[in-house]
Amino acid sequence: MNWLSLLIPVYNVEPYLAQCLESVMEQAGEGVQVIVLDDCSTDGSWALMQSLAARWPGRLQLMQHAKNGGLSAARNTMIDAADGEYLWFLDSDDKLLPGSIGALQRIVRAHAPDVVLCDFSVWRERPRLKHALRGERHRRSFEGPSGQLLRDPAQLLAGMLATGQLHAWSKISRRALWPGLRFPAGRYFEDLMTMPQLATRAASFYHCAEPWVAYRQRGDSILATMNETKARDQAGALLPLAACQPLPLLQDARVQFAWAHQCARGFIGAMRYAERLGRSAPRARVQALADALRADFERASPLLPARLARAYLRRGWLLRWMKLRRWLKWRPE
Repeated sequence: MNWLSLLIPVYNVEPYLAQCLESVMEQAGEGVQVIVLDDCSTDGSWALMQSLAARWPGRLQLMQHAKNGGLSAARNTMIDAADGEYLWFLDSDDKLLPGSIGALQRIVRAHAPDVVLCDFSVWRERPRLKHALRGERHRRSFEGPSGQLLRDPAQLLAGMLATGQLHAWSKISRRALWPGLRFPAGRYFEDLMTMPQLATRAASFYHCAEPWVAYRQRGDSILATMNETKARDQAGALLPLAACQPLPLLQDARVQFAWAHQCARGFIGAMRYAERLGRSAPRARVQALADALRADFERASPLLPARLARAYLRRGWLLRWMKLRRWLKWRPE
Protein backbone atom coordinates (compact mmCIF):
# COMPACT_ATOMS: atom_id res chain seq x y z
CA MET A 1 0.00 0.00 0.00
CA ASN A 2 1.24 3.50 -0.81
CA TRP A 3 1.67 5.83 2.14
CA LEU A 4 0.23 8.81 0.21
CA SER A 5 -2.22 9.41 -2.64
CA LEU A 6 -2.12 12.81 -4.32
CA LEU A 7 -5.47 13.50 -6.03
CA ILE A 8 -5.49 16.14 -8.77
CA PRO A 9 -8.76 17.00 -10.59
CA VAL A 10 -8.42 18.63 -14.02
CA TYR A 11 -10.88 20.80 -15.90
CA ASN A 12 -9.78 23.33 -18.55
CA VAL A 13 -6.43 24.13 -16.93
CA GLU A 14 -4.13 23.59 -19.91
CA PRO A 15 -2.05 26.75 -19.22
CA TYR A 16 -1.33 25.69 -15.62
CA LEU A 17 -1.25 21.90 -15.61
CA ALA A 18 2.40 21.34 -16.48
CA GLN A 19 3.58 23.56 -13.60
CA CYS A 20 1.31 21.72 -11.19
CA LEU A 21 2.42 18.21 -12.16
CA GLU A 22 6.08 19.16 -12.38
CA SER A 23 5.91 20.49 -8.80
CA VAL A 24 4.53 17.11 -7.69
CA MET A 25 6.70 14.75 -9.70
CA GLU A 26 9.91 16.54 -8.73
CA GLN A 27 9.39 15.32 -5.15
CA ALA A 28 7.01 12.33 -5.34
CA GLY A 29 9.16 9.32 -4.54
CA GLU A 30 8.42 5.68 -3.80
CA GLY A 31 5.14 5.05 -2.03
CA VAL A 32 3.39 8.10 -3.48
CA GLN A 33 0.44 7.47 -5.78
CA VAL A 34 -0.44 10.38 -8.11
CA ILE A 35 -3.93 10.27 -9.64
CA VAL A 36 -4.93 12.87 -12.24
CA LEU A 37 -8.56 12.90 -13.40
CA ASP A 38 -9.84 14.86 -16.40
CA ASP A 39 -13.46 15.93 -15.88
CA CYS A 40 -14.25 16.24 -19.61
CA SER A 41 -12.15 19.32 -20.32
CA THR A 42 -13.01 21.23 -23.49
CA ASP A 43 -9.49 22.57 -23.99
CA GLY A 44 -6.29 20.57 -24.49
CA SER A 45 -5.97 19.39 -20.89
CA TRP A 46 -6.53 15.68 -21.62
CA ALA A 47 -3.97 15.60 -24.43
CA LEU A 48 -1.50 17.44 -22.22
CA MET A 49 -2.10 14.94 -19.40
CA GLN A 50 -1.18 12.10 -21.76
CA SER A 51 1.90 13.93 -22.97
CA LEU A 52 3.06 14.66 -19.43
CA ALA A 53 2.46 11.06 -18.37
CA ALA A 54 4.98 9.98 -21.02
CA ARG A 55 7.62 12.07 -19.23
CA TRP A 56 7.20 9.95 -16.09
CA PRO A 57 6.37 6.43 -17.36
CA GLY A 58 4.21 4.47 -14.96
CA ARG A 59 4.17 7.20 -12.32
CA LEU A 60 0.97 9.07 -13.21
CA GLN A 61 -2.37 7.30 -12.96
CA LEU A 62 -4.65 8.98 -15.51
CA MET A 63 -8.44 8.87 -15.29
CA GLN A 64 -11.21 10.52 -17.28
CA HIS A 65 -14.90 11.05 -16.61
CA ALA A 66 -17.39 10.09 -19.32
CA LYS A 67 -19.23 13.36 -18.68
CA ASN A 68 -18.50 16.48 -16.70
CA GLY A 69 -19.48 16.11 -13.06
CA GLY A 70 -17.75 19.04 -11.36
CA LEU A 71 -15.00 19.27 -8.77
CA SER A 72 -16.77 17.28 -6.07
CA ALA A 73 -17.56 14.39 -8.40
CA ALA A 74 -13.96 14.32 -9.65
CA ARG A 75 -12.56 14.20 -6.13
CA ASN A 76 -15.03 11.50 -5.11
CA THR A 77 -14.02 9.30 -8.04
CA MET A 78 -10.37 9.66 -7.09
CA ILE A 79 -11.06 8.87 -3.42
CA ASP A 80 -12.55 5.57 -4.57
CA ALA A 81 -9.48 4.86 -6.72
CA ALA A 82 -6.88 5.86 -4.11
CA ASP A 83 -4.90 3.25 -2.20
CA GLY A 84 -2.65 5.51 -0.09
CA GLU A 85 -2.85 5.59 3.67
CA TYR A 86 -3.16 9.40 3.45
CA LEU A 87 -5.04 11.54 0.91
CA TRP A 88 -3.87 14.95 -0.31
CA PHE A 89 -6.08 16.93 -2.69
CA LEU A 90 -4.31 19.42 -4.95
CA ASP A 91 -6.03 21.74 -7.43
CA SER A 92 -4.49 21.54 -10.90
CA ASP A 93 -3.86 25.29 -11.20
CA ASP A 94 -1.86 25.35 -7.93
CA LYS A 95 1.47 23.73 -7.12
CA LEU A 96 3.36 22.05 -4.29
CA LEU A 97 6.25 24.02 -2.89
CA PRO A 98 9.66 22.27 -2.79
CA GLY A 99 10.14 19.86 0.09
CA SER A 100 6.45 19.60 0.96
CA ILE A 101 6.07 15.84 0.48
CA GLY A 102 9.28 15.17 2.40
CA ALA A 103 8.12 17.37 5.30
CA LEU A 104 4.79 15.55 5.36
CA GLN A 105 6.48 12.15 5.35
CA ARG A 106 8.66 13.09 8.34
CA ILE A 107 5.57 14.13 10.31
CA VAL A 108 3.69 10.96 9.37
CA ARG A 109 6.60 8.73 10.33
CA ALA A 110 7.17 10.49 13.65
CA HIS A 111 3.58 11.06 14.78
CA ALA A 112 1.07 9.26 12.49
CA PRO A 113 -1.69 11.89 12.99
CA ASP A 114 -5.15 11.47 11.52
CA VAL A 115 -4.94 14.93 9.92
CA VAL A 116 -1.96 17.10 8.96
CA LEU A 117 -2.60 20.78 8.27
CA CYS A 118 -0.20 22.93 6.27
CA ASP A 119 -0.04 26.64 5.52
CA PHE A 120 0.07 28.15 2.03
CA SER A 121 1.21 31.12 -0.02
CA VAL A 122 -0.83 33.11 -2.51
CA TRP A 123 0.61 32.76 -6.00
CA ARG A 124 0.16 35.76 -8.28
CA GLU A 125 1.58 36.19 -11.76
CA ARG A 126 2.51 39.78 -10.90
CA PRO A 127 3.05 40.04 -7.15
CA ARG A 128 3.31 43.54 -5.72
CA LEU A 129 4.56 44.99 -2.46
CA LYS A 130 0.98 45.38 -1.20
CA HIS A 131 0.46 41.64 -1.56
CA ALA A 132 3.53 40.90 0.55
CA LEU A 133 2.37 43.43 3.15
CA ARG A 134 -0.96 41.57 3.34
CA GLY A 135 0.94 38.45 4.37
CA GLU A 136 0.28 36.54 1.15
CA ARG A 137 3.68 34.86 1.25
CA HIS A 138 2.53 32.86 4.27
CA ARG A 139 -1.12 32.32 5.14
CA ARG A 140 -2.03 30.19 8.14
CA SER A 141 -4.68 27.51 7.74
CA PHE A 142 -5.07 26.85 11.49
CA GLU A 143 -5.35 29.00 14.61
CA GLY A 144 -3.64 27.20 17.46
CA PRO A 145 -0.45 25.36 18.43
CA SER A 146 1.94 24.18 15.72
CA GLY A 147 4.72 21.64 15.51
CA GLN A 148 3.21 19.09 17.89
CA LEU A 149 0.78 16.17 17.90
CA LEU A 150 -2.54 17.12 19.48
CA ARG A 151 -5.49 14.94 20.43
CA ASP A 152 -8.28 17.46 20.88
CA PRO A 153 -10.82 17.24 18.02
CA ALA A 154 -12.63 20.35 19.30
CA GLN A 155 -9.40 22.34 19.06
CA LEU A 156 -8.88 21.05 15.51
CA LEU A 157 -12.35 22.09 14.36
CA ALA A 158 -12.32 25.44 16.17
CA GLY A 159 -8.83 26.25 14.82
CA MET A 160 -9.86 25.46 11.25
CA LEU A 161 -13.06 27.48 11.47
CA ALA A 162 -11.32 30.44 13.14
CA THR A 163 -9.06 31.11 10.15
CA GLY A 164 -11.77 30.44 7.57
CA GLN A 165 -9.17 28.60 5.48
CA LEU A 166 -11.21 25.43 5.00
CA HIS A 167 -9.85 24.38 1.62
CA ALA A 168 -9.24 20.66 1.15
CA TRP A 169 -5.71 21.09 -0.22
CA SER A 170 -4.30 22.34 3.10
CA LYS A 171 -5.48 19.26 4.99
CA ILE A 172 -3.89 15.85 4.45
CA SER A 173 -5.99 13.12 6.05
CA ARG A 174 -6.06 9.38 6.62
CA ARG A 175 -8.09 7.58 3.99
CA ALA A 176 -9.68 5.68 6.89
CA LEU A 177 -11.59 8.88 7.79
CA TRP A 178 -13.47 8.99 4.48
CA PRO A 179 -15.90 6.03 4.49
CA GLY A 180 -19.39 7.51 4.26
CA LEU A 181 -18.02 11.01 3.66
CA ARG A 182 -17.80 12.56 0.20
CA PHE A 183 -17.81 16.02 -1.36
CA PRO A 184 -21.34 17.24 -2.29
CA ALA A 185 -21.76 16.86 -6.05
CA GLY A 186 -23.20 19.85 -7.88
CA ARG A 187 -22.63 22.30 -5.01
CA TYR A 188 -20.33 25.29 -4.65
CA PHE A 189 -18.18 25.93 -1.56
CA GLU A 190 -17.81 22.17 -1.33
CA ASP A 191 -14.72 22.40 0.89
CA LEU A 192 -16.61 24.40 3.53
CA MET A 193 -19.30 21.75 3.47
CA THR A 194 -16.92 18.81 3.80
CA MET A 195 -13.75 19.64 5.74
CA PRO A 196 -15.47 20.50 9.06
CA GLN A 197 -17.19 17.10 8.92
CA LEU A 198 -13.81 15.48 8.32
CA ALA A 199 -12.43 17.22 11.42
CA THR A 200 -15.13 15.66 13.59
CA ARG A 201 -13.78 12.21 12.64
CA ALA A 202 -10.14 12.86 13.58
CA ALA A 203 -8.69 11.75 16.89
CA SER A 204 -5.33 13.48 16.39
CA PHE A 205 -3.80 16.21 14.26
CA TYR A 206 -0.59 18.10 13.56
CA HIS A 207 -0.25 21.62 12.17
CA CYS A 208 2.92 22.48 10.27
CA ALA A 209 3.32 26.26 10.20
CA GLU A 210 5.07 26.24 6.81
CA PRO A 211 3.61 26.92 3.35
CA TRP A 212 3.41 23.67 1.38
CA VAL A 213 1.00 24.82 -1.34
CA ALA A 214 1.15 27.81 -3.70
CA TYR A 215 -2.46 28.84 -4.27
CA ARG A 216 -2.91 30.53 -7.64
CA GLN A 217 -5.05 33.66 -7.49
CA ARG A 218 -7.27 33.67 -10.58
CA GLY A 219 -9.84 36.16 -11.82
CA ASP A 220 -12.47 33.50 -12.53
CA SER A 221 -12.73 32.11 -8.99
CA ILE A 222 -16.09 31.30 -7.40
CA LEU A 223 -16.13 34.54 -5.42
CA ALA A 224 -15.27 36.56 -8.52
CA THR A 225 -18.15 35.05 -10.50
CA MET A 226 -20.96 34.96 -7.94
CA ASN A 227 -24.58 34.22 -8.76
CA GLU A 228 -27.69 33.42 -6.72
CA THR A 229 -26.95 29.70 -6.55
CA LYS A 230 -23.42 30.32 -5.30
CA ALA A 231 -24.71 32.84 -2.75
CA ARG A 232 -27.14 30.28 -1.32
CA ASP A 233 -24.38 27.66 -1.11
CA GLN A 234 -22.07 30.15 0.58
CA ALA A 235 -24.60 31.18 3.24
CA GLY A 236 -25.55 27.56 3.96
CA ALA A 237 -22.11 25.96 3.60
CA LEU A 238 -22.01 24.77 7.20
CA LEU A 239 -25.49 23.24 7.23
CA PRO A 240 -23.94 19.72 6.93
CA LEU A 241 -22.04 20.38 10.16
CA ALA A 242 -25.30 21.34 11.85
CA ALA A 243 -26.61 17.89 10.90
CA CYS A 244 -23.82 16.40 13.09
CA GLN A 245 -25.18 18.16 16.19
CA PRO A 246 -25.37 15.11 18.53
CA LEU A 247 -21.54 14.97 18.56
CA PRO A 248 -20.27 16.19 21.98
CA LEU A 249 -17.37 18.18 20.48
CA LEU A 250 -19.89 20.44 18.73
CA GLN A 251 -21.04 21.66 22.15
CA ASP A 252 -17.55 22.97 22.96
CA ALA A 253 -17.64 26.76 23.44
CA ARG A 254 -14.57 27.26 21.22
CA VAL A 255 -16.22 25.34 18.42
CA GLN A 256 -19.58 27.05 18.76
CA PHE A 257 -18.14 30.56 18.52
CA ALA A 258 -15.76 29.77 15.62
CA TRP A 259 -18.56 27.91 13.84
CA ALA A 260 -21.06 30.76 14.26
CA HIS A 261 -18.42 33.30 13.22
CA GLN A 262 -17.68 31.37 10.02
CA CYS A 263 -21.43 31.17 9.29
CA ALA A 264 -21.61 34.95 9.70
CA ARG A 265 -18.70 35.44 7.31
CA GLY A 266 -20.42 33.31 4.68
CA PHE A 267 -23.72 35.10 5.23
CA ILE A 268 -22.15 38.56 4.89
CA GLY A 269 -20.30 37.55 1.73
CA ALA A 270 -23.53 36.26 0.21
CA MET A 271 -25.45 39.39 1.24
CA ARG A 272 -22.89 41.57 -0.50
CA TYR A 273 -23.78 39.77 -3.70
CA ALA A 274 -27.49 40.40 -2.97
CA GLU A 275 -26.74 44.10 -2.62
CA ARG A 276 -24.97 44.14 -6.00
CA LEU A 277 -27.87 42.21 -7.54
CA GLY A 278 -30.24 44.85 -6.22
CA ARG A 279 -28.78 47.42 -8.60
CA SER A 280 -30.25 45.62 -11.60
CA ALA A 281 -32.79 42.99 -10.48
CA PRO A 282 -36.41 43.49 -9.36
CA ARG A 283 -36.77 44.36 -5.69
CA ALA A 284 -39.00 41.36 -4.92
CA ARG A 285 -36.42 38.95 -6.32
CA VAL A 286 -33.60 40.50 -4.29
CA GLN A 287 -35.72 40.55 -1.13
CA ALA A 288 -36.55 36.86 -1.54
CA LEU A 289 -32.85 36.06 -1.90
CA ALA A 290 -31.93 38.11 1.17
CA ASP A 291 -34.63 36.39 3.23
CA ALA A 292 -33.38 32.98 2.11
CA LEU A 293 -29.78 33.88 2.99
CA ARG A 294 -30.78 34.98 6.50
CA ALA A 295 -32.73 31.77 7.00
CA ASP A 296 -29.77 29.66 5.83
CA PHE A 297 -27.45 31.54 8.19
CA GLU A 298 -29.72 30.98 11.17
CA ARG A 299 -30.16 27.29 10.37
CA ALA A 300 -26.42 26.71 9.90
CA SER A 301 -25.18 28.67 12.93
CA PRO A 302 -25.14 27.09 16.41
CA LEU A 303 -25.66 30.58 17.91
CA LEU A 304 -28.58 32.87 17.20
CA PRO A 305 -27.52 36.16 15.59
CA ALA A 306 -28.19 38.17 18.77
CA ARG A 307 -26.02 35.83 20.84
CA LEU A 308 -23.22 35.95 18.28
CA ALA A 309 -23.42 39.77 18.26
CA ARG A 310 -23.02 39.82 22.05
CA ALA A 311 -20.03 37.48 21.75
CA TYR A 312 -18.43 39.91 19.29
CA LEU A 313 -18.89 42.78 21.76
CA ARG A 314 -17.39 40.77 24.63
CA ARG A 315 -14.29 40.21 22.49
CA GLY A 316 -14.12 43.86 21.51
CA TRP A 317 -14.85 43.00 17.86
CA LEU A 318 -16.83 46.17 17.24
CA LEU A 319 -16.38 46.13 13.47
CA ARG A 320 -17.63 42.54 13.24
CA TRP A 321 -20.62 43.48 15.40
CA MET A 322 -21.44 46.45 13.16
CA LYS A 323 -21.19 44.39 9.98
CA LEU A 324 -23.41 41.64 11.31
CA ARG A 325 -26.09 44.11 12.46
CA ARG A 326 -25.98 45.93 9.13
CA TRP A 327 -26.51 42.85 7.00
CA LEU A 328 -29.15 41.35 9.25
CA LYS A 329 -31.19 44.54 8.80
CA TRP A 330 -30.38 45.14 5.12
CA ARG A 331 -33.29 45.48 2.70
CA PRO A 332 -33.18 46.33 -1.02
CA GLU A 333 -34.16 49.87 -1.87
